[in-house]
Amino acid sequence: MHHTSLIATIVAGLGLAFIFGAVANRLKLPVLVGYLLAGVIVGPFTPGYVADQELAPQLAEIGVILLMFGVGLHFSVKDLMAVRKIAIPGAAVQIAVATAMGVGLASMLGWTLGAGIVFGLALSVASTVVLLRALEERRLIDTDRGRIAVGWLIVEDLAMVLALVLLPALSGMLGGEAPPPGPGGVAGAFAITIGKVAAFVAIMLVVGRRVIPWILHRIAHTGSRELFRLGVLAIALGVAFGSAALFGVSFALGAFFAGMIMAESELSQQAANETLPLRDAFAVLFFVSIGMLFDPTVLLREPLAVAATLAIIVIGKSLAAYVIVLAFKRPTSVALTISASLAQIGEFSFILAGLGVSLKLLPPDGRDLILAGAILSILVNPLLFAVLDKVLPRLVGQAGEPAAPVAAAQPHGVLVGYGRVGKAVAEGLKDRMLLVVIEDEGERADEVRAAGFEMIQGNAVRPEVLMKAGLAEATHLFVAVPSPFEAARIIEQARAANPQVKIIARAYTDNDVDLLTQMGATHALIGEQEIARGMLALAPRRKVAAAAAH
Repeated sequence: MHHTSLIATIVAGLGLAFIFGAVANRLKLPVLVGYLLAGVIVGPFTPGYVADQELAPQLAEIGVILLMFGVGLHFSVKDLMAVRKIAIPGAAVQIAVATAMGVGLASMLGWTLGAGIVFGLALSVASTVVLLRALEERRLIDTDRGRIAVGWLIVEDLAMVLALVLLPALSGMLGGEAPPPGPGGVAGAFAITIGKVAAFVAIMLVVGRRVIPWILHRIAHTGSRELFRLGVLAIALGVAFGSAALFGVSFALGAFFAGMIMAESELSQQAANETLPLRDAFAVLFFVSIGMLFDPTVLLREPLAVAATLAIIVIGKSLAAYVIVLAFKRPTSVALTISASLAQIGEFSFILAGLGVSLKLLPPDGRDLILAGAILSILVNPLLFAVLDKVLPRLVGQAGEPAAPVAAAQPHGVLVGYGRVGKAVAEGLKDRMLLVVIEDEGERADEVRAAGFEMIQGNAVRPEVLMKAGLAEATHLFVAVPSPFEAARIIEQARAANPQVKIIARAYTDNDVDLLTQMGATHALIGEQEIARGMLALAPRRKVAAAAAH
């Protein structure tokens, strides 16, 4: 029955994504492979059950909104302005280069100039979800590399908003259908779009900056966690929908600004934690919806065109971004991270392709190539980051990192993560034991060295990084990374390498404690419990025995 299609789509999408994601993980493949395969199976191009083709993209859009809202919670206006000098020109040049390559391939396929422009624009813009998932997994959102990548993404989104408005106005000139002219023609459409975006940004910075934190604090004062969670979701979804409906801004951009404004409140971390489970669930539906769009037969019909499209996305666009970042005299680590982050396409590409076909600018084969390029580039992207994870520590090592710490040859402690918690732990241990710190972010690594600690730069999930820190001789391992799943993998590797080491880990919930202790942690500490113990230690004791004696 039709009224059950929403439930069926969610159940089929999440259920199959879980099954195939688990299989992919078992086979040591990125879980995204499983999510995409689940989408192909419930899509219209494979036999059996077909999920609702209209509902699935809308559900996926909620995932994009919540994901961009979460990124905004870790961002600020200051962060955005700090990267504008590289993000704006960098994104503009990269879009121009990718579009030119798309036009070149389109001309080889015998398409018109208009088709080439739509095709090239679709290949130039990276997927919000894929980029942010990759950065979040590596805890790069709050780093210089992460801020540049997010700023670059925001500029791309703004450029695509303009493209979606201008394409219908320019369609007749480019060889497609010419819709009825609007007021002022192309110049009028451009001016109206710029005006709407400027009005939206102004309202968010002037009004939203006062109203959103005020609402959040009022809700927090009710003492209801359920109401607080509901308020955060209502703000995120409401601002995203309002920005699209009233100002023509994308859902993702509206949600990002809502999160960025809310980040100025001290309740922003709690807001991020409350939206995380829902955000992850709907992000999975995003990948399932992409898989539903994919027609596997295009790989047999147009193998060379698919390969050329993928080469533009993964190689051409990445090289352009790499050269641009180096031209701005940024480190190689930043250039490599940005180029890997942008080596894929996603949601805006599909919207552009659909618009191009509807205007008869882009042939249907062009849409199929864009979808194939998106699927394949999303599959390849985790592999690029895996290579990057291996390359970057070597580059940093060549920059002057000692081959092995002095402390590694004698009993010492190893600390993983030098964030807020890790820094406090390191300072407390300074006078107690020799300490080697493992940190994979360059800026924090510089802080570690400045603080006088021996440091290994790399991801502690990798056994060779733990061994380089001298884990075999270590007496204690302190795991201060925020992700419980990453911490569990580190603990599992460490316990296998040194069964005698005492492992003390950071946790957030009772479930985290169970997971980390199962993996081999000696102790897993929850912040709330430690606060309670501190309060009890400072509380006065009742002198019951003395009172009874009198």
